[in-house]
Amino acid sequence: MLTILGFAMIATFLVLIMTKKMSPIAALVLIPALFCVAAGKGAHLGDYVIDGVSSLAPTAAMLMFAIVYFGVMIDVGLFDPVVRGILRFCKADPMRVVVGTAVLAAIVSLDGDGSTTFMITVSAMYPLYKRLGMSLVVMTGVAAMANGVMNTVPWGGPTARAATALKLDAADIFVPMIPALLVGLLGVLGLAYVLGLRERRRLGALRIADEESVETKETVLVGAGAGAGGGRLGKRPVGGGTGEADGGDDDGDLLKGLDPDRPTLRPRLYWFNALLTGTLITAMILELLPIPVLFLLGAALALSVNYPRLPEQKARIAAHADNVLNVSGMVFAAAVFTGVLQGTGMVDSMAGRLVDTVPDGLGPHMALVTGVLSLPLTYFMSNDGFYFGVLPVLAEAGAAHGVTPLEMARASLVGQPLHMSSPLVPAVYVLVGMARVEFGDHTRFVVKWAALTCLLILTAGILFGTI
Repeated sequence: MLTILGFAMIATFLVLIMTKKMSPIAALVLIPALFCVAAGKGAHLGDYVIDGVSSLAPTAAMLMFAIVYFGVMIDVGLFDPVVRGILRFCKADPMRVVVGTAVLAAIVSLDGDGSTTFMITVSAMYPLYKRLGMSLVVMTGVAAMANGVMNTVPWGGPTARAATALKLDAADIFVPMIPALLVGLLGVLGLAYVLGLRERRRLGALRIADEESVETKETVLVGAGAGAGGGRLGKRPVGGGTGEADGGDDDGDLLKGLDPDRPTLRPRLYWFNALLTGTLITAMILELLPIPVLFLLGAALALSVNYPRLPEQKARIAAHADNVLNVSGMVFAAAVFTGVLQGTGMVDSMAGRLVDTVPDGLGPHMALVTGVLSLPLTYFMSNDGFYFGVLPVLAEAGAAHGVTPLEMARASLVGQPLHMSSPLVPAVYVLVGMARVEFGDHTRFVVKWAALTCLLILTAGILFGTI
């Protein structure tokens, strides 16, 4: 019964947000509450929610102060040189823009934190997507997939969890998987190239929207990447179907999204801010302090040094309050969903049923089975639930048929490109929130491509003999 209710709850949630019948926050709260009552455990709903909130409170705090910190770093101009370099490469060519998005997301993902990756990537690329009238779901989808592949680095989370759960060395899991992961990353870059070409063709007859029209009417083109037409009309043409802007100074016009004369810039403090950010990321990787504490200290220090006057600090906090409230609210709403899933036992029942459905004849191929199961399981479950709850059971079944724990651990990493767009991953709300994309639009666009990327990694892992 719990298995049926669990799958029904997840399906109901996905259908409602993808059809835009409910907002994600409302669906994350009301749907699990209703199913908790249906499971006959309504009296314990409060306990489940409090447990969920308690488990996600550090994540919410981290996201709140991380948004403030990186928002301030964007305000002071820390990332302006990076953005200008990317924009010079991309120019006004949608194909280069999408490929640049994938490359930037992959590079920034080396810090092992998805929220940081999405904040930097969206902040850098959003102005260009906005000016060109490109599909924002292409940006969020490509960024999520690139980050999902890179999320497998040993300090990123999944590899460390798999190593801990099966008592293995993280390097023994990750290093042999590098060739397969590189294939997956090349697949994301290839997909970005194809989507970019389609965006170039779609935008060939469009015009770049001016700032005022974009601010007053933001359009998310879910059909982009599929040759869909439509878009916004503005003042300056994109000619010839090449994606190259007509006229002279492409970079100067497109860089209006990063005003070089904005009053929040602090050029004299550039190297201080660069050192502070480098120190913060290094401390995160070395785990010198809990990440929420690091961002709390970093945000306070960044505000105090760059904007010593109290009115300036209030203005900067107010400028980023919308993103902070949107993301933190979504995380706490997701706490209701995860709290009910775990508290009622639905997640354990669902995982057990899926494992039980594996035929005995597939025993010698349990690594392949684990790789395939990692797609839905890591999408519908947290990484903790999958790696600490399901993977040991699968590994035990594999061991009975001669499949080594290392093969099982490597196969368990396959689903990460899809996992990064799961409604249970707080970082995805940073991505869609900052990009002003509806979560349902992002989900409809990215799921099929992310699943194909996962299967590409699985196939490469089998061919390379690591799975």
